Amino acid sequence: MQNVKIIDHPLVQHKISLMRDVNTGSKEFRELASETAMLMCYEATRDLPLKTVEIQTPVAMAKCKVVSGKKLAFVPVLRAGLAMTDGIIELLPAAKIGHVGIFRDPETANAVEYYCKLPTDIADRDVIITDIMLATGGTAVKTVDILKKAGVKNIKLMCIIASPEGIENVNKACPDVDIYCGSVDEKLNDHNYIVPGLGDAGDRIFGTK
Repeated sequence: MQNVKIIDHPLVQHKISLMRDVNTGSKEFRELASETAMLMCYEATRDLPLKTVEIQTPVAMAKCKVVSGKKLAFVPVLRAGLAMTDGIIELLPAAKIGHVGIFRDPETANAVEYYCKLPTDIADRDVIITDIMLATGGTAVKTVDILKKAGVKNIKLMCIIASPEGIENVNKACPDVDIYCGSVDEKLNDHNYIVPGLGDAGDRIFGTK
């Protein structure tokens, strides 16, 4: 699949299995989403550039590698993307966080923006969009469009579970956006839910229905 990186690390796969379980409660689901996002972020930031610096250790001077100051921002899509933020910030505390709220119009099925708050210097940052589910791809494409209009040039999408349809739609509309996911599931059902999926991620995070 074009521009798709499936993160098949055993810990990621184990945690996704627990998230799928209908008996997993909201507290554990939130913790698993945060932990999984942290592990996935490790792979999604593998291409960060490094520079060499000299550091005095207790024994001698050492030439060491550090991240070369590349600015990052993460943009969770409300609501479900919020659950991925804590783990990411624990890994990259200097990153800035934006928020985009989008809902799907029940009549037209179009993605409609209802909230957007981005860092003032977003155009100078590489951005990773986070959302637990990539279903139809409409929300992801809309979020990419919002970020590009704000001047962002380098965008990645990180989701825990994706559908083949969603991947195809994002690739078609945003061929320059790399997708990082933990699983590509079977399909979408008639209600555009991912099968087998894990249900409504937002409801499971916040205990709503």
